[in-house]
Amino acid sequence: MAILSVERIKVQGSAVDKEDAIRKAGELLVESGCVKPAYVKGMLAREKTMSTYLGNGVAIPHGEFENRADILTTGISVFQIPEGVLWEEDEKAHLIIGIAASSDEHVGVLAKLAEVIEDEEVCQKLIQTNDPNMILTALGE
Repeated sequence: MAILSVERIKVQGSAVDKEDAIRKAGELLVESGCVKPAYVKGMLAREKTMSTYLGNGVAIPHGEFENRADILTTGISVFQIPEGVLWEEDEKAHLIIGIAASSDEHVGVLAKLAEVIEDEEVCQKLIQTNDPNMILTALGE
């Protein structure tokens, strides 16, 4: 299975807060068999020690080093929230990209993600789209 697949992309979602958004991005990883449920707890714990907000409405929550045993296969999920959810004091996240990586397989996707984040116009399209395939194409390897 690919690191990012349409089954792990949810568009037009909503979340009550940052923790809810992380849980929902994590659930996409659990439901698709990438991680055990305990990994999501690690994602929440990691966020408490250091923010995963990157800018331009994008956050990349991931587990802590201790959670590596909870990763079954490398995978990335995308939970899109057009309305956004408050992440930092004055920053909203619209694309919550959950990452579960047992090795360096995800590096190519992160490199592509870095390019996308730098392009504000592309980011806005991904934040507003109804089409998960558009996100898959933009972030695909």
